[in-house]
Amino acid sequence: MRAIGRNIVIDIIEETIKTDSGILLSADDAKGMRYGKGVIVTAGTDVVNIKEGDIIYYDKRNSFGMVIEGEQRTIINESNVVVVV
Repeated sequence: MRAIGRNIVIDIIEETIKTDSGILLSADDAKGMRYGKGVIVTAGTDVVNIKEGDIIYYDKRNSFGMVIEGEQRTIINESNVVVVV
C-alpha cells in the first residue's frame, strides 16, 4: 500500500483525556472534539516532514475512512496535520 500525492494514511489512536479539573473523558466523549490523534501508516509521495510511525494530531472534519487490505484506515491530507509529536 502506498499513498499518493499529499495524502496520508493513519490509524486512529483512541485516548482518554483528563481535563484541568480532573474529569476523565472517555474515547466516546473525545469523539466530539474537532482534533484527533493518530499514527502515520504511510505518507504520500509529495509529503514532507512527516514519516511512517509519527504520532500526529489532525483535523477530524477533513478526514474519511476506508477499508484497505481488510483494515479500517483513515485518510487525511497533509494540510490537515496540525501537530507532529
